[in-house]
Amino acid sequence: MTQRSFTRRRLIGTAAAVGGAALLAPLGGTAAASQPTGRRWPTGFPLPDGFRPEGITIGSEPYAYVGSIAHGSVLRASLATGHGRIVVPGLGPDHPVIGLKTDSRGRLFLCGGVSREIRVADVRTGRITKTFTVGTAGTMVNDVILTPGAAWFTDSFHPQLYRLALGRDGEPGDEVTTLPLSGDWAQGPALTANGITATPDGRALLVVNSFVNGGGLMRVDPDTGVARTVDLGPARLPNGDGLLLLGRTLHAVQNRQNAIDVLELDDAGTRGTAITRITAPDRFRVPTTAAVWQDRIYLPNARFDVAQPTPETDYDVVSVDRVRAAGS
Repeated sequence: MTQRSFTRRRLIGTAAAVGGAALLAPLGGTAAASQPTGRRWPTGFPLPDGFRPEGITIGSEPYAYVGSIAHGSVLRASLATGHGRIVVPGLGPDHPVIGLKTDSRGRLFLCGGVSREIRVADVRTGRITKTFTVGTAGTMVNDVILTPGAAWFTDSFHPQLYRLALGRDGEPGDEVTTLPLSGDWAQGPALTANGITATPDGRALLVVNSFVNGGGLMRVDPDTGVARTVDLGPARLPNGDGLLLLGRTLHAVQNRQNAIDVLELDDAGTRGTAITRITAPDRFRVPTTAAVWQDRIYLPNARFDVAQPTPETDYDVVSVDRVRAAGS
């Protein structure tokens, strides 16, 4: 893949984020999550008991897609009403869905976690159209981002990314290639790579590395796999999970801290400055990933603090106001 094809346009889906008021705290401060304003849509909605969510994605219409760790199904919920239904039936507990992204043609790109599977599903029919098995023993396919030429997936337990080439209309190819990570990348003894997104200028990838320097971001060259540490100043992401890039404003979910750290990046994604931290002590229950619709950011509560989830454990999706800063 050439650099030109990688930078042809911005990350799919972020252009739809418009509207909303600012929610800013002084540098290094904390912003309490306020109730979203505007249309009287619900500020959250329940998921089925025992669902065990992790990933969330929102496309060009006001519907959230949430994947299940418990049985690998995908639920679609209306943001206007909070009502939802299963649109992709699960394949069972050995085939979970962790991260996921949707494109403009009704495809879902699904991360299969420890099943080592990458799946593509059609939301209109609920059918799995492609399945790839990647990595080796111990692989965990965790998160995914769509760029103009490829879908990129992280492996939490091996220093590598997976690339699924996409055609001109976004049609997935028939082969997944592996990109080894080098440079500043160091693999920790436990889960290391997590969330992934593109840099603001679209020339590279940003990947959470929860091990190096106490946790932070790596800027990865998509052609070579060379990773360089992003200078975040004193900010650290030891519990960094999902990443949501809106312009140059990066929302990094810190799951077990029950917080979203908001950083302003330079165009190349080599430096970042902490703007604020969003917290919601009465609503966040270990949120993991984030997706945007207009002035709201939606997050599933994965409840990873529940040691032994049961079929009766309750789960939900909550929303907070979007933070706006220069370039977002």
